[in-house]
Amino acid sequence: MKEKESFYKFKGASRYVLDAELAKIVNVSMALEMPLLLKGEPGTGKTMLAHAIAENLGMPLIVLNVKSSMKLVEALYQYDTLTRLNDSRFGDSNRDVSNIEEYIRMGKIGQAFTAEERTVLLIDEIDKADTDFQDDMLDILDQMQFDIIEIDKTVSARHRPVVIITSNAKKDLSDPFLGRCNFHHIAFPDAEMMQRILNVHFPRIEEDMVRACITAFYRLRQVQGIEKKPATRELINWIRALKADPNFKVSTLKQGNPPYLGVLFKKTPDLAMANRIAGN
Repeated sequence: MKEKESFYKFKGASRYVLDAELAKIVNVSMALEMPLLLKGEPGTGKTMLAHAIAENLGMPLIVLNVKSSMKLVEALYQYDTLTRLNDSRFGDSNRDVSNIEEYIRMGKIGQAFTAEERTVLLIDEIDKADTDFQDDMLDILDQMQFDIIEIDKTVSARHRPVVIITSNAKKDLSDPFLGRCNFHHIAFPDAEMMQRILNVHFPRIEEDMVRACITAFYRLRQVQGIEKKPATRELINWIRALKADPNFKVSTLKQGNPPYLGVLFKKTPDLAMANRIAGN
């Protein structure tokens, strides 16, 4: 019984609606100590899953936001040469200029390795990085250690972090990378799942309003030619806007005249197309 209970550690969080299949892959990834790679279009809750795991398991969350120009060493540590130079020139610091280690700052992966307790490490939008970054990063995560060249020191992880990696699938990941991760594709929520999500965010919302909003939302998402379809967060903000308007009536949605489309659509051509379809 204890083994079963320790396996099913993650069971969702207060504001994250979890489906059974996703819960299973999260728990098996933790049991196997493998990174979990999540793919899906923006707004499907990939990033929020890492927040939910950290909340549910009571672990600190460390987030590495990957940039296209990022070098792997930046995610591991930084050697602050500029501060050391200034200290040596002006001599007004308590640091020992001859001790380079005082000028080493841990990057996000380094912080996860050196943390006093086990952490959740979110590596967000890995598809922005080049192949060398991706593969070298997984080498580090496999070995759970890296070298700081400037001081000839090896940093080994005190605790193996729970590693969540997200990709918006804008660029293919290498086969070696894919082979070293567990994988789950988070599909965009269907109407039933979306209602469950909205009920979490708006526990006292009227049934009539939530159904009308969902119907209008999915109708607008299906408009041909839309470049950036509205995601769950846009729907939530849209409902907040509708609820904030004292003159709003649900009947306007049922008549096909949804207001505040600028909350849903963030690109000018998309907004113009949605307004035409809505007759605004």
